Amino acid sequence: MALLDEIREQPAALERLTGSNRAIAAEVARIAGQCSHVVIAARGSSDNAARYAQYAWGSRNGLTVSLATPSLYTLYERPPQLDGALIVGISQSGQSPDIVSVLAEARRQGRPTVSITNEPESPLAGAADVVVPLHAGEETAVAATKTYTAQLATIAMLSDAMAGDPGSVDRLPQLVAEPLGQEDRAREEARRVGAVEHAAVLGRGFNLATVFEWALKLQELAYVVAQPFSTADFLHGPVAVVDRGYPVLGVVSAGPAADDVLAAVERAEERGAPSLVVTNSPNIGATSHRLEFPEVDDWLSPIPAMVPAQLFSYWLSVALGHDPDTPRGLEKVTRTV
Repeated sequence: MALLDEIREQPAALERLTGSNRAIAAEVARIAGQCSHVVIAARGSSDNAARYAQYAWGSRNGLTVSLATPSLYTLYERPPQLDGALIVGISQSGQSPDIVSVLAEARRQGRPTVSITNEPESPLAGAADVVVPLHAGEETAVAATKTYTAQLATIAMLSDAMAGDPGSVDRLPQLVAEPLGQEDRAREEARRVGAVEHAAVLGRGFNLATVFEWALKLQELAYVVAQPFSTADFLHGPVAVVDRGYPVLGVVSAGPAADDVLAAVERAEERGAPSLVVTNSPNIGATSHRLEFPEVDDWLSPIPAMVPAQLFSYWLSVALGHDPDTPRGLEKVTRTV
């Protein structure tokens, strides 16, 4: 299946997910209630999903969420103590040895382990006490799309279960379907941006995950050196590189971070940088170049926000003469140690 087909398949994938896993989510919530914090092991797109968990589980569930350092478990063979932690592994394939090693060490230390994966028979699943399947169906394209949004939806579902407030995820299939109607606009914006070698991708809060994932998609598919930044970090120095040849892309969700992100994009525009925002904020000027996603609670916004970013990345790859279905140098399953 081609990448564009899998982007279009995301509403159906989320429909399968949101109709499943309720009992599993409740079990994870029970386990999490016995832990003081969460450590997540992940790589690539899954690492960006983990960034979302830091905000979702932190803000809604009061959990401190940190990202694991797998090299300490493998290359250095000096794993840290995991007292009090719930250890979560996130991986589309569940095949990467370093991610598996984090869960294996957690088990050795007697800590509870959870895997979120599209392959429930994978090594990562075998290392976990509880397996949360993504139900995304086979993802054959090299670049992750439907498995990424399924990971975000799973994190949201687990947050609901921990909060004792199920149902937030029920609208996600429709929320993700709506931005698919902007494919033509995404193609036009990609042609407008045109030949580009570098870009900054800006956001803050819940959508810092979207910023990192959008930058990754631009790197994978269009070979653009796209650098992701929190706007707070961007204004502390990297803004100095912005000029007319350095596009600035922003994710502006209606919420506490919106004005901050919009101000950073506008500052870049003042220096002549071409811009594009993915947004559902009513404060964006009518003349601004934008791709839109539906109104939704800020904490859920990274799920529908990612769809127009995926479409733009796909069509920018095409506009630059690349084949997004066969990105150079990449394989579907990456096994790092």
